[in-house]
Amino acid sequence: MEKSEKVKEHIFPEDSKKERQKLSHDCDVCKKSFSKKGNLNKHKRIHTGEKPFHCEICGKSFSQKITLTTHKRIHTGEKPYHCSVCGTRFSHQSVLNNHQHCHTGEKPFHCEICGKSFSQRSALTNHKRIHTGETPYSCNICGKLFSAKSALTYHKRIHTGESPYHCDICGKSFSQSCSLTTHKRSHTGEKPYHCDICGKSFSVSCNLTGHRRIHTGETPYSCDICGKLFSQKLYLTLHKRIHTGETPFHCEICGKSFSQSGHLTIHKRIHTGETPYSCEICGKSFSQSSNLASHKRLHTGETPYSCDICGKSFSQSGNLASHKRFHTGEKPHPCDVCNKSFSNSSNLITHKRIHTGETPYSCDICGKSFSQKNNLTLHKRIHTGETPFHCEICGKLFSQSGNVAKHKRIHTGETPYSCDVCNKSFSTSSNLMTHKHIHTGEKLYPCDICGRSFTQHGNLTSHKRVHQGKKQSH
Repeated sequence: MEKSEKVKEHIFPEDSKKERQKLSHDCDVCKKSFSKKGNLNKHKRIHTGEKPFHCEICGKSFSQKITLTTHKRIHTGEKPYHCSVCGTRFSHQSVLNNHQHCHTGEKPFHCEICGKSFSQRSALTNHKRIHTGETPYSCNICGKLFSAKSALTYHKRIHTGESPYHCDICGKSFSQSCSLTTHKRSHTGEKPYHCDICGKSFSVSCNLTGHRRIHTGETPYSCDICGKLFSQKLYLTLHKRIHTGETPFHCEICGKSFSQSGHLTIHKRIHTGETPYSCEICGKSFSQSSNLASHKRLHTGETPYSCDICGKSFSQSGNLASHKRFHTGEKPHPCDVCNKSFSNSSNLITHKRIHTGETPYSCDICGKSFSQKNNLTLHKRIHTGETPFHCEICGKLFSQSGNVAKHKRIHTGETPYSCDVCNKSFSTSSNLMTHKHIHTGEKLYPCDICGRSFTQHGNLTSHKRVHQGKKQSH
């Protein structure tokens, strides 16, 4: 005993005695010491595996009474702890404490390897396993390994089908409490996570984290097969399935498999006919929220996606991506039957139906079938007489948006399609194609009466009148 401690014991003998008694209860298995016998008894259950506290609703057992109390709140829905900033309620005090770091921005736990900071100690522990590669939790059904216990718990529900968290508004069930919390925001419209750079709001914190990387350009997740970089781990996981061909989500109705659960959900609506997303302007319903967002731009005229090469704007990001391939000449989607390549996958799918003869879209009025859904939509307007597109200059109505664009060139005099041989310009691509036959000498339109061929369909039509005139003279 050091001199200072001896002096302290001499002056405060009772305090010194209490100090020695503080950790007087030792575990005979691991030698850990405790100040209270009750705490030692609780600790011993780690070694014995004893779980004396049982839930009378579901039968699950726990080693501590406080854990049972917290568990019961899953069944009762009780959330006694609420955030004084945003009002969100929680079933456990520690979860509230962790949540409050979202508002304060406090991240007191730091990784000594990469310097990354976290608001929760458990998040730091899980993060460190990225560096160590440690996956201590394994599924006893399929053997899959996990770095976090919670991830294993959620995974097991894939096997059991358990979804213990229910929405009290629509009745939908979820396997994770956080999924229920996020889902409820679809009813309330709540978006509590705000970007401090552009002000955009999000209903889920991870979406905000991913969004911020648009501003920072950060892409911390890389594919170890092709090296492609991603801003979110989920995008990397989904991307890897391109290489592996993994499609873990199966439709129990038709057996079709998908690489993403969201794609399966959307696919199932083909069978159910469900269209949960409706336009508040015209009432049209859609099976996907993205289709509704694109549709609304017909009403607003919004074209937020611009080509940085020619300045042309589009209402959908996919259309911009396809358009850019006109400039680059890129055609990454080849046909495995004839090797013809296409700039976008939808054109390849449509093209393949030439080989298969498939016409999956049929008109419920006349029964005519089509290889493309768009062609069916346009065809139906013959029956309905619908002309939803109009020229804002002269008011003329059209059944197709493409026809409006062509028509407007009458007013503007625009001729965007030019011949690379003689530089003559045309208002439509079809007129340019017809014109090019003059240079190539190609005659694609033969007369089925006399066999004579023509470079233009109009010339063939005029020629046929010669035969009709001869018939009438006889």
